[in-house]
This record gives sequence, structure tokens and C-alpha cells, in this order.
Amino acid sequence: MKQLLTTALLCLTFTLGAQPYEIGHTTITFNDPNRSGGFGSGGGPGRQIQSEIYYPADVAGTDVNLANGKFPVIAFGHGFVMSWDAYENIWEALIPEGFILVFPRTEGGLSPSHDEFGLDLALVLGEMQVLDADNSSLFFEHLANDMAIMGHSMGGGATILAAANISNIKTIVGLAPAETNPSAETAAVNVTVPALVFSADEDAVTPPIDHHIPIYNNLSSSCKYFINIQGGAHCYYANPNFNCDFGESSSGGNISITRAEQQAIMFTYLIPWLNLYLKPDCSAGDVFTNDLPVDADVTYQTECTGGFEIYNTEVSISGPNTLVSHQDNATYHWLDCNSNFVMTGATGQTFQTAISGNYAVMLGTGSCIDTSDCVFLTVGIEENILPEVHIFPNPSDGNFTLEIDQHADVIIQSMDGALIDAKKYQSGTHLIELRVASGVYLVEIKSDSGQPTRKYITIK
Repeated sequence: MKQLLTTALLCLTFTLGAQPYEIGHTTITFNDPNRSGGFGSGGGPGRQIQSEIYYPADVAGTDVNLANGKFPVIAFGHGFVMSWDAYENIWEALIPEGFILVFPRTEGGLSPSHDEFGLDLALVLGEMQVLDADNSSLFFEHLANDMAIMGHSMGGGATILAAANISNIKTIVGLAPAETNPSAETAAVNVTVPALVFSADEDAVTPPIDHHIPIYNNLSSSCKYFINIQGGAHCYYANPNFNCDFGESSSGGNISITRAEQQAIMFTYLIPWLNLYLKPDCSAGDVFTNDLPVDADVTYQTECTGGFEIYNTEVSISGPNTLVSHQDNATYHWLDCNSNFVMTGATGQTFQTAISGNYAVMLGTGSCIDTSDCVFLTVGIEENILPEVHIFPNPSDGNFTLEIDQHADVIIQSMDGALIDAKKYQSGTHLIELRVASGVYLVEIKSDSGQPTRKYITIK
């Protein structure tokens, strides 16, 4: 019954946004033996689906090894007569955050089959999971089970078609999703996963009233958001592209913001959304509950059953051998911070033990999970006699403040035990700067007064 705390935490918060990741790239041609056509060659019998794949790496380059860890996979559908490389801005923003993007290059001509494109988007996700189990693959044991489909314009409509027929994805994102043949608007009724739809009120290529809004309205998603970028364009989600930009210039519209401004707005909400549903990072929901309602650059609407989980991660000592979580009505898994194990049978809001030690609680109520700081419990004593330690902000971008009330050795380790930093600090306030991959790190404070204090910090 024991499960490594390391495994649990890494599965939950492994890639909360990974600034240090470089961008790796490879090209793979998948195949569907039951269909014909496609783009590319060498994938095997049937339909050829050449795909450009970008992934987190320690060193940038083609066919370089992936960085350590498991990463969520996103299939991305391009717009009408738009090449995958128009979306370099997308992969340059998302790969450093710890996502893998797969761009099928099929249906790039003047007479695309929307239905086939949707099938391609679904197929590449399944084929990527096959590669995860193939010990000869670059992606062997590097893929998380959390997957999504995302697309722009025609690719946004094809995203709906794909999502209506598969059940192994966690979310979809549409960037100005276009109506398709067969109808994405009709297919949206069968989409139940959380959905984020971006629109722009100066989009004259796929006018929102005819495309984005009907698709959004028909979605059966348990949680869906429609974000309208004021003064925005149809093509500005991507980098400059002749075909798209020429079509937009001929369509009218009174675009009043720059491409860079529109992309900045998009990423403000896109990255937290993906973090929330693919990592899953509970704190990412704050952007939608707190920031979105006061953002003057957008208007929005939402239907989100139950909203986003926000946890009270405070833990208190209650009696000589008892800890209590301040979060009500959750699932609880108490953790031994010293041994890195989940405690067998410790699944209540309160935790009792006959052994002194450092303990934390992992909380869950729905789509995401959060974990408290470790608290040292001395059996038989009703108060924590350890030195007072504060770490903030938490999560952080790698720069955080440590406050201690006596001199101590401070040791920072990754969850796999690798030493990140070890220094002596005097009592007081100290700024610590870490340049590390995103994830959860152990901060151990050892003073002369006795038992070490252990805390966990999340680096975004």
C-alpha cells in the first residue's frame, strides 16, 4: 500500500511551468492503415500523417534527448492553407513550460477534408502513447497520460470534431475555431471535456457570431470559458503568415491591437488553463476566478460547474499526537516527509501517530491536487518546538524569501534526491535564487536546536 511520495508529487506537479527547458524537435510520419491520402511518406501502409513534434529538452536541437520527466501531449491543428511553422510562437511559449506539441501536416491544401483532419489529430495522440511504451523510441517513458487537442481556425473546428469522438483527453482549446464540414457546431454537443475558446471581436475571417459563439454555446463541457480579445484579429494567434494575413486584409475588420499584444493576452490564459488541466496545478485556476473578471483587454463568459478547486493547505497540531487539515470535504492522504512515503490508511482530515516526525497532507476534491507544507509533530508535546521558518512566495519563479529565527544549514534537493544548494544562513531574512526546472523541491533547515524542519516549495 505504500507509495513513494516522490512519485506522487512528481506525477502531480512535475511540470508546473518549466522556464529552463530547451526546445527539441523531431519529425515522425504516423500512419492509419484504414484510410488513404495524407501528407508525407514512410509511415507504413495507408494514410500518411507526417508530424512535426516539439518537446522539452536539456539541449536544443533535432532528435536530442528529452529532459527528465513525463510531459503532457497536445495535438495542434493548423489553420486553412497555413503551415505548421506559422505557430512557432505557440511552441516557443509552451515547450519551456513542459508540454509536448504535435503538429500534423495533413490537409494543408485548398480543398481540405475537415473530417480527416480531425481524425488525424486524434490518431497522433494515440500513436504518441504507443511511442511512450516503445523502449527504442525517443519518447520512451516520457509521456504523461494527460493529453489535449488544440487548434486555430480550421484546426480549431477540427479540434471539436476530434474531441467529439474520443474520451482520452483532458481538455480542448480553440483559437478562433471555424465551422467545418461536417459541422463542428453540431459536433460540439458531444464534447464534454473542459474547453477554452478564444475569440476576437474584429475577426472578419471567421466572424464570432457565425463561428466561435455557436460552437461555444453547443459545447457540453463540464467547464467552459469563452474569452473575447477586444480589438483582436483572426490571424494574430499565429506568427505572420501570407495566406492568413492576406485573407484577413481582404475581409475587413477594424483591428486595434498588435499581434504581440494579442498573443500576450492569449498566453495569459492559455498557459494557466493547460497547467490546470494537464499538470494539474490547482493554483492556475486563480487566473480565471480572480484576474479574468477585472481584465479590461477582454470580455468573457463561462459555464463552469463547481468552479476551480482552491485548497486550504494549513495543518495544525491538535493534541499530543494529532494533526488536522483545515480543508473540509476533501480526499486526504497523509505523507511522511522523512521517509517520502504515503502513510497506509491515513486518509482522514485528522491524522494520529505514535511516532514523532515530519508530516504533510495531500488534498484533492476534483480536477487537481495540492499538498501542505511539512509539519513536525513531537508525540506527547502539543506544540511545535522547531525554529520558526517561512518561505514565500510559494509557488515561486525560482526567486523566494527564506525567513528563519536562528542560524541553520539550509539544504535544497530535488524530489529525486539531487542536491541543488547547501549553505549556512544566519537568523533573519534571505533572498534565494534558483535556476532549476519547474516542480517540487525539498527545503531542509537544520539548526542546533534539534529535529530538522522540512518544507516543500513549488517552482513555476
